[in-house]
Amino acid sequence: MRKWARRLGKTVVFGLLAIVVLMGAGAVYEQASIRNDLKSYTPSGKLYKVHGENMHVYTGGQGDVTVVFASGWGTANPYVDFSPLYERLAPHVKFAVYDRFGYGYSDTTNKKRDIDTITDEIHELLETSGQKPPYLLVAHSLGSLETIRYAQKYPDEVQGIVMIDGGSPEYYYKDSEKPVSSGLNKLLIKTGVIRLLFQSDSVIENSLAIRNGLKYVSEDLKKIDHTASLLKLENANIEDELLRSQVNAKVVLDAKQPFPFPLTILTADYFGASEELWTKTQAAFASWSLQPKQIIVQDTEHYIHQYQPDLVAEEILALAKR
Repeated sequence: MRKWARRLGKTVVFGLLAIVVLMGAGAVYEQASIRNDLKSYTPSGKLYKVHGENMHVYTGGQGDVTVVFASGWGTANPYVDFSPLYERLAPHVKFAVYDRFGYGYSDTTNKKRDIDTITDEIHELLETSGQKPPYLLVAHSLGSLETIRYAQKYPDEVQGIVMIDGGSPEYYYKDSEKPVSSGLNKLLIKTGVIRLLFQSDSVIENSLAIRNGLKYVSEDLKKIDHTASLLKLENANIEDELLRSQVNAKVVLDAKQPFPFPLTILTADYFGASEELWTKTQAAFASWSLQPKQIIVQDTEHYIHQYQPDLVAEEILALAKR
């Protein structure tokens, strides 16, 4: 019995040592890969100092109205994400796609991701980079909160808002699942396990499914998106942003007053499988404007602009012309 116990003990010890060695090797592999990725991961737009740190914005187009894009939570590279819209918008309007801290080409900051800090950073970036109102704000998913907050704080700069399957403040405050931090995810990222998984074509394909396989994105930009996803996976800013989403929604909700300018709500139909709660809160989102409009976009998932870029561009331009 004692011999068996000793053998078991040795097996456990050796097993633990093997796990530690593998995790250490994985961590070294992850750090080496990050350094290598950063060599080719250069800004698509320009970096500007905001509160002493680098914040990125990509601009283009021409016209009197500037469309300002706010990406959804966890969208690693906003420049790539909104790229199907650029050629459709450029002849008619200017546009600016910003990266919040922790996203795209922006730095990761030590500042907490409360909604007013995020909004002030966006305002400073637009001013510093030379953008001029009137702005037409376009938000995807959780980007709705900072977009509405911006309109609350700087109403004279805003001409209208387009939501691309953006959640209402009521939804994020009352109805969405309470976000939690995942220690396991962090461990898998830091030890290179996620990176190894993303060497598989099937894993990559599955990860892109919600974005229509990036059908309207060029191969070069797909490579950028892949690199960004591995570099930005659940960093401290992205995690804090999600953890504060309910509190941030409450701040926006407490200041609710219907906007005098138009609000267009584009809602995905999720190929006929939309959840009842989401459908209900999307319809109620109209209460945020005196000039609301909702469109249920057929045959789409959450990233509507990756499925129906023509329709999204048309609705943006419709408000820009008003």
